[in-house]
Amino acid sequence: MLSQTVEYALRAVVCLASSPESRLTTPQIAEATKVPAGYLSKVLQSLGRAGIVESQRGLGGGFTLRKRAEVLTVLEVINAVDPIQRIHRCPIDKPEHELELCPLHKRVDDAIAHIESAFANSIIAEILAEKPTGCDLHVDLST
Repeated sequence: MLSQTVEYALRAVVCLASSPESRLTTPQIAEATKVPAGYLSKVLQSLGRAGIVESQRGLGGGFTLRKRAEVLTVLEVINAVDPIQRIHRCPIDKPEHELELCPLHKRVDDAIAHIESAFANSIIAEILAEKPTGCDLHVDLST
């Protein structure tokens, strides 16, 4: 259901949130998240345009979260790179469906709204606080 771009953006944000005191380079994030560096660079640009991350060039440069993990939602990350598409008009284009969605598309849109709400209520900091299950996106800066 979620695109690969969304998956990669969420990995990058969780990685950055796990090292809030450090600037991480694209190669560091790519290694920690197992995302190809070229693709990650484009994802980080989208996150930057959305105000979720900020970058600093040069020596000691890299990426940090612009928004605190305690207030950043999963939905904000998703919408920054590949927004969830709601159904606003019936795609069948029948005249009787112009004023409201048909029962099928109403049900589908209701499900999308439920998912959107769940993501809006999921905070990045809460994800970090959960017990890890083998997916460690923390970057080891000691090497």
